[in-house]
Amino acid sequence: MSIKSVKEDAEYVGVAIPEEIYNYRMVFVALTAAFAAVIIGYDAGFIGGTVSLESFKEEFGLDKMSPSERTNINANVVSVFQAGAFWGCILFYPVGEILGRRIGLFISGFLLTFGAAISLASNKSVGLGPIYAGRVITGLGIGGCSCLAPIYISESSPALIRGKLVGLWEMSWQIGGVVGYWINYGVLQNIPNERKQWMIPFAIQLVPSGMFWIGSFFIPESPRFLVSRGKIELARKNLAFIRNLSEDHPYSQHEMQNIIRDVEEKKSKLEFNFDTEGESFKEPRLSRSSPLFISFFAPIIKVATSKKYLYRLLLSTSLFIMQNGFGINAITYYSPTVFKSFGINGSNAGLQSTGIFGILKAFASLFWIFFVVDAVGRRKALIYCAFPCSLCMWYIGAYIKISDPAKRIESGDTKLDAGGKAAQALLYIWTIFYGASWNGTPWVINSEIFSQEVRTFTQAVNASSNWFWAFVMGRWTGMAFQAIGYKLYFIFASCMIVFPIIIYFFYPETKGVPLEAIDYLFEVPAWRAREHALEKFEIEYGNVDNSSIVEEVDGVSDVVSRFNSQKIMEEEK
Repeated sequence: MSIKSVKEDAEYVGVAIPEEIYNYRMVFVALTAAFAAVIIGYDAGFIGGTVSLESFKEEFGLDKMSPSERTNINANVVSVFQAGAFWGCILFYPVGEILGRRIGLFISGFLLTFGAAISLASNKSVGLGPIYAGRVITGLGIGGCSCLAPIYISESSPALIRGKLVGLWEMSWQIGGVVGYWINYGVLQNIPNERKQWMIPFAIQLVPSGMFWIGSFFIPESPRFLVSRGKIELARKNLAFIRNLSEDHPYSQHEMQNIIRDVEEKKSKLEFNFDTEGESFKEPRLSRSSPLFISFFAPIIKVATSKKYLYRLLLSTSLFIMQNGFGINAITYYSPTVFKSFGINGSNAGLQSTGIFGILKAFASLFWIFFVVDAVGRRKALIYCAFPCSLCMWYIGAYIKISDPAKRIESGDTKLDAGGKAAQALLYIWTIFYGASWNGTPWVINSEIFSQEVRTFTQAVNASSNWFWAFVMGRWTGMAFQAIGYKLYFIFASCMIVFPIIIYFFYPETKGVPLEAIDYLFEVPAWRAREHALEKFEIEYGNVDNSSIVEEVDGVSDVVSRFNSQKIMEEEK
């Protein structure tokens, strides 16, 4: 699923890959780091349903408020989590670069657990204050995890299975979402209408949070981070532990040499003056070669002073604007409201429908991992899946406009008519097409269009962009549903017509393009960039006197040359 580096492939030609590197320690390390995503998925699944429970409304007096006041309170409860996550991404970038990935994840785990525990102090007399505080703190922890965990897994994983292990992050996210969507239905069916009913969904957050926090005690620091800080011996020890090999094993020594070379090259790219397409920029002399400057400040300066990287950062962050234009966070966080707008009456039916939505979303995301992102490609998935999504939203908006289910329910007709059933089915179809395309593809593109020396910084920026727009939708979607109703679905449908056009003209296909050829993608219009990049790559690198593997993909030759030339830059996958 992740982008390939020709040089990285070349590094392992002729090297015996011992079976020991595929071991329980590596799985434990990757699963522990990815487990934070369970909390993200769980929160998205449970919070909208929990605040709609009658027991929650009665506890905090929401049942006595006007609809607009209740909507405002619900929006605050939902959105403070995303606000915390936005700031967490920003704050944990320096934590991860200065203190290390492991310490950053450990602090994040503490915030997740502490925030979940604080939320449980809320009651009728205290009010919603502890829930607000707890969700902000939990959000800070989630921001840190979403910034650091994928990087930690990538840096710690064997190159040959790195994509699969990083994919555990997405799988964990979806598992958490399914649990979150169904937990409200479970408590509604089995717990009386009392404080315990709404407390259980909040309390369950402690389980994945606590497991992640405890697990972070036992995972080793990333060997690559340790090398960047000059702690070579500790890096050897940690790498040997993760690979389940001795430090003097030939494979351990070979991989360690590659890591050291990668880190040294990153340092060479960042510690000297940058030339940003003819514009020279001088770094502060005082600490420009220090590890802190190279790892923390230099990537920021390089991106900020490079037209090339600023343009790509605009493309990557814009993908999250478009993602929310599809309505995903509106539907995710307000799914009970969405199904109620179809005329689905009663808490049981609404939460059950929400649970089915969660299962389909998880299934579609797993289908995307295994059958879409690498087989179909990024551009095709984003473009072609948008149009059926748009049709679904046009119908849903038109049905609500014409049938007015809310008015029908007020008159005493609580039966879901054929049009409402069709709207429900089309939302499920929308979920499948969205989950198999737009749900995960932006993250893949963002990891591919930036080179290794700035990728940690751009990952933090992109993660913060994701959470910022999630906050916007979480905070104001409820009000939008109340103010404009069916028109919101028309807005989403219109966005799904416009965004594929933007993708076609500005976003090149990155499927199967080696790291060394990424810059070539931006030399020509996006719709012919992939062919151009592969042709230039073949001309420049394809004639090296080593074995080459040529794979035919969609009629275009993907040349994956395996060689040991010192001319080619070594990049992290």
